[in-house]
Amino acid sequence: MDGKRALRLCFLGDSFVSGAFDSECLGWAGRISAAARRRGHDVSPYNLGIRGETSVQLAARWRHEANLRHTPLQEVRLIFEFGMNDAREVNGKPQVAQNDSLSAARDILRPASQWKPVLMIGPPPVNDEPRNSRVKSFSQDLVTLCTELNVPFFDSHSALLGSGIWLRDIREVDDTHPSAAGYTEWARLIEDWPAWREWTP
Repeated sequence: MDGKRALRLCFLGDSFVSGAFDSECLGWAGRISAAARRRGHDVSPYNLGIRGETSVQLAARWRHEANLRHTPLQEVRLIFEFGMNDAREVNGKPQVAQNDSLSAARDILRPASQWKPVLMIGPPPVNDEPRNSRVKSFSQDLVTLCTELNVPFFDSHSALLGSGIWLRDIREVDDTHPSAAGYTEWARLIEDWPAWREWTP
């Protein structure tokens, strides 16, 4: 591990962070962490994903969760992914209005990026056109916000929309979540992202 980084990585967000429906219980977060270890980095990943959580709910808890993992002995870094549950239709309308989602994202990412190094992973595409359209629109808002805050943003929606592996996999599960194959594809794309590889060369 000589010359490599010792990092505590807090992965914060929803079921896509926790790796729902992955038979290997890794998700994309576990896979990119394992790959970083294979490259010699002393990473300690903390999976803090909660299934069904909205951006508003995450805004209320992320700092406390991350504080518990803080230590002067290792550098702490934050990786967020959220937004899919906001776009879920409940009683004929999105669970969280897009303006409220964007406000919560700002409440999360502004203080987070002022405190620790941050990466933002955007929500992926789903096999539900109305919800997919809302996710795409929110992702575009996140691009603008992350540019403003100087937070690197990975556009999962665009990247995975062109992936036959992802689209086939979510159709075989629940039209939203992937199995291990889909998470492996997502992790592969994040692995090639320069912002992540800058953290873990």
